[in-house]
Amino acid sequence: MTGWLPVAPCTPDGCARHTGAVRAPLPAALLLLSGCALVLLGVACVPLVRLLGAGPRRRLTRRWARAVPQAFGVRVRVRLHAPDRAPGGGELVVANHISWLDIPLVASVLPGRMVAKREIRCWPLLGSLAALGGTLFIDRDRLRALPAAVRTVATALRSGSRVVVFPEGSTWCGRGGGGAFRPAVFQAAIDARVTVRPVRITYRTAAHSSAQHPAGPPAGAVAFVGADPLAASLWRVVRAAGLTAHVDVLAPIPADAEDGRRALARRARTAVLGPEEPRRTGLSGRPGQTAVASDRANRPAESVHH
Repeated sequence: MTGWLPVAPCTPDGCARHTGAVRAPLPAALLLLSGCALVLLGVACVPLVRLLGAGPRRRLTRRWARAVPQAFGVRVRVRLHAPDRAPGGGELVVANHISWLDIPLVASVLPGRMVAKREIRCWPLLGSLAALGGTLFIDRDRLRALPAAVRTVATALRSGSRVVVFPEGSTWCGRGGGGAFRPAVFQAAIDARVTVRPVRITYRTAAHSSAQHPAGPPAGAVAFVGADPLAASLWRVVRAAGLTAHVDVLAPIPADAEDGRRALARRARTAVLGPEEPRRTGLSGRPGQTAVASDRANRPAESVHH
């Protein structure tokens, strides 16, 4: 790990805690088995799915990705603030990053080629699945490798691919303001002359919900931060009852070369999380640090997936 890489102040002990209702160990274990089985099924079917045409492949990917969070006991709500892009054009999808669940959630509405650190390529099963799915692996540890990574993403965008990236560069617990959007990947959108599609991901628990606040408080159980082992995160998610993932697909932002990549990154960050606020000394990324931007006034119709 090098000093220039973003590091969130969130920790498993301080941020990834569930305060709502919990499932008994047996139902939680069954959910864990069903979720892992669905992931393994996806790995096994990737070679066959790749033989299908683009349309059927996208539909199957969306259905599988939507089923993964549900198999782990997480309800999913999707809100489309703007229509999908016209087929055939590239698009850069940027989202805030809280959990490993973010990946299937984005794929369930905007399937595309993920940008991931190269170490994931070596992960058992998941690395192979990511490679077969067209993931763009980049070297995050060497600053001099950054221009090549930008060119790789720009080439994929020019070819008409949708590319998905989490520009915070690290996971945040979702209770604070989140991190800054790193500008490098936005240069790829400018170079390829494609639009940027912001996506907001939030997780809530059903505890203390009401008609005025149906989403409930933020759900810390899903946060996959710091040195948290994946096994511990999986078990925390299935033990937590009443989790709901909210996915807001926001209006696209034109990639204007005159504004530059930093301005484009700030515009996308503001759309997803609100303007970045200066952090006061002593804050550690825990509840109360910075409020996540509230939903915009004009809310579209909501689709609920059980």
